[in-house]
Amino acid sequence: MISLEHPEMLFLIIPVIIVGFYLLRKTKTKLVEWRMLVAFLLVLALASPFTTVTQTISEEDPSLVLVQDQTSSMGLFPEEAGSELYKALVANTPTTLVQLTGDKTSLGDTIMQYAGSGNQIVLVSDGNSNAGKNLPEALEFAKETDTPVYLVQPELKANDLSVEVLGDKTVVVDNQNEFEIVVRQASNQNVSYFLEVFVDGQLSQSKDFTLEGRNNIDDPIKINQAFNTLGAHNIRVKITPHEGDINSQNNEFSKGIYVIPKPKVLLITNEPDSPLSQILSELYEVSIERELPRMEVFEENKALVIDNMYITDLSENDVNNIRKYVTGGNGLIVVGGNSAYDRPLSRNYRNSSFEELLPVISKPSDWKGGRDVVIIIDLTGSLAGGPSKGGGYASPETVEYYQKLTKSEKLARELAEKTAEAERGRAEIAASRRVNVPVSIANSIVEAQNLKDAQLLVLTFKDEVDYLTRDFVDLNLETNRDQIKDELQNLTTGGTRNSLDLALNEAEKKIMDRGRIRADVFIISDGGLADGTIFRNSLNTIEVLEDTGTNFYFIHVFPDEYDAKQLDSSGNFYAEELMKAVNGTYLKIENKSVYGVNIEFEESQNYLHEDIEEKPSGPSKLIKISPDHFITKNVNITGNVTGYNDVTPKGGAERLVITTTGKPVLTTWRFGLGRVAAFTTDNGEGEGSRWASALYSGSSAKLISSTTNWAIGNPRAEEGAVLDGPDTWLGTPSDLTLTMYDKGIQELKLDGSSLDLALTGRNIYEASVNPETIGIHDLSGYPLAVNYQLEYRDVGLNEDIESLIAATGGKIYTEKDARALLLKDARQNSERQSDEPVSLKVYVLLAALVLYLGEIIARRIKEMNKLKNAQVEAETRV
Repeated sequence: MISLEHPEMLFLIIPVIIVGFYLLRKTKTKLVEWRMLVAFLLVLALASPFTTVTQTISEEDPSLVLVQDQTSSMGLFPEEAGSELYKALVANTPTTLVQLTGDKTSLGDTIMQYAGSGNQIVLVSDGNSNAGKNLPEALEFAKETDTPVYLVQPELKANDLSVEVLGDKTVVVDNQNEFEIVVRQASNQNVSYFLEVFVDGQLSQSKDFTLEGRNNIDDPIKINQAFNTLGAHNIRVKITPHEGDINSQNNEFSKGIYVIPKPKVLLITNEPDSPLSQILSELYEVSIERELPRMEVFEENKALVIDNMYITDLSENDVNNIRKYVTGGNGLIVVGGNSAYDRPLSRNYRNSSFEELLPVISKPSDWKGGRDVVIIIDLTGSLAGGPSKGGGYASPETVEYYQKLTKSEKLARELAEKTAEAERGRAEIAASRRVNVPVSIANSIVEAQNLKDAQLLVLTFKDEVDYLTRDFVDLNLETNRDQIKDELQNLTTGGTRNSLDLALNEAEKKIMDRGRIRADVFIISDGGLADGTIFRNSLNTIEVLEDTGTNFYFIHVFPDEYDAKQLDSSGNFYAEELMKAVNGTYLKIENKSVYGVNIEFEESQNYLHEDIEEKPSGPSKLIKISPDHFITKNVNITGNVTGYNDVTPKGGAERLVITTTGKPVLTTWRFGLGRVAAFTTDNGEGEGSRWASALYSGSSAKLISSTTNWAIGNPRAEEGAVLDGPDTWLGTPSDLTLTMYDKGIQELKLDGSSLDLALTGRNIYEASVNPETIGIHDLSGYPLAVNYQLEYRDVGLNEDIESLIAATGGKIYTEKDARALLLKDARQNSERQSDEPVSLKVYVLLAALVLYLGEIIARRIKEMNKLKNAQVEAETRV
């Protein structure tokens, strides 16, 4: 492609054309035309035409920065990890050594410092960064600046366990509170330990546990604890491993607890003895009224609950007061029934000023819950394409490379063989880890426009089946879509068995549990279904789901090399035959540069199975469609409802709980600074109708308390002095915020010593404290827990860093592999394509010169011939 450096010079063609046309009328036509063409070329030369040529630039001796992590957490690995690698590298290429020491690891800061300056960065570390710049952000910066980052993982020589307690610091008096105990270890082996839980210094419970795998984050140990006195309390947990624990300081963890009075809640109801009223009265300081009181009365409450109220019972002044109350940062919950939302027809909320505050419109919902979408991703090693081609043997190029270094052919061959062996192992590991095209295809499905109202479940399988999403999640929310895409980026391949049949079984259970709502199932796999009975079992499950109206899509991602597992005895692909059997859609992806699929989805209008009535006569089962929301996260809904108010969610509202027919039961949104929840079924009594009595008992009852807690937001009363300060780690400051609701200057003391407070806002003071000892510290009656250094929490190798390293163009090695392969890979990564401009001006000038001289020579020859002919004629006459 040809471009112009000075395109504005082309405007000079205009006077050339004007002069040329003028001269064409006055003189010889051919001469003017030739001169005009030369002038055009001269103007083009002035515009400086150029083209770009892609050149490959490589460095024989790339500049490396080796970051040697020698912080405290590296005590689990050999003491001199990385020293031999540095010696090997510095002998062959410019290498800068950067050593990290102390009780904090700032890998992100180090990457930011050396990225983007022509360097390649080598990290010899466990990959855990706990200070300074966020590590994923730093690696993203390295990617943007074309700085490859390599990670050399030392070999673990000892095991270590750590413990942490998660949960709210501020809790309400006499309420049961759930805390989670997370245990981590450096190795993958099963390890037993004895757990002790102390509440305010007294042993509360103890038990033996066994940790399987690196941690129990997905299934933490849960404890429930209530506190019956106000003020400072604490929980301390201690683990005693039965074996293999190098550090004891991270075996204890303390959590400061501050107990506050029950938040004030105002309940407006005509049924003060309803199940709703009873639950609220147990958990909160509840005032019950039959009609809305004056503004100054209900604004003292953290949340307002309006239960089954006629719209005619709310004056326009009442609605304005509620609007001010909510926009000021308080909560509103509107409970349904026969006198609310769409009922009765003559006095419903439709088009009222009160409805403007609500996340729903009081008209029947046309939305049926959208379609259910299931994505099943094959993560077996075969999908990664097997070992890299060209690797795994002692090539002549490798032998020649080592011979130049050693000057010995025998030694060069030995080194080449060792390199080949290491490369074979690395290639096998890489084949079991790469995920690119399948993830990109899954991302394109998540972002499909016609699936924005869908509920998505993502399953993956290697040797076993894993849930990437715990349940179906609402794709209507951008936060859900972003979270799913983040989880997809962290996937790694591995395993040898294709478990598609097991994954389809899990998908069938989930789809059937949701009332047999029709689904779209996407299978992303290499189609290796010939092992045992995988094809037959998969077909059986698919045929069952097909009977419910489920659509199937098999996206066949071809590996680098075909094998017999993909083809049946007739030479047909199993994947294609599977789709033919159920009239599914078969898509073949052969080009590894294809990173998405474009499927035309029909509009999701009614996805109910024909056996399910649109308005069932019996009880309706409830479905959590946003299982990770604060309200629904730890709630197990087992009860059914026999009735509900038929409403339609507004744009921007979040559906949390629906019936199997898609009717909203719990919908939320933010209004101003406040929170509003529409609970569109009754209070459990409902003037005798009892639509939702099952929701107010058993595990389902937690839905009411969690909804109220969400509406309340900050449960602390806005009076006196309110102090907030997170627990911290030894050596990590805790930022304190003191809000003064009453006049006066509050003195704040840490363990009896006064603190300097800085005024940062209206009646808001801030301070930063960094206690030097582990334990519970006193902040004027407020507890501050200081635990072991953060350096000792994340133990062992960071397993979540692999995809981030690969994105920069780097790789992950063992120390042995790094000595053999890292420099070679760094040299390959130093090769980069550069688009260099090449000027065409001289060629244009040369063309103009050739035309000009050619015209002169042609004219001279013509004149000479003419003169010669004239002389011949003259001589003839003589």
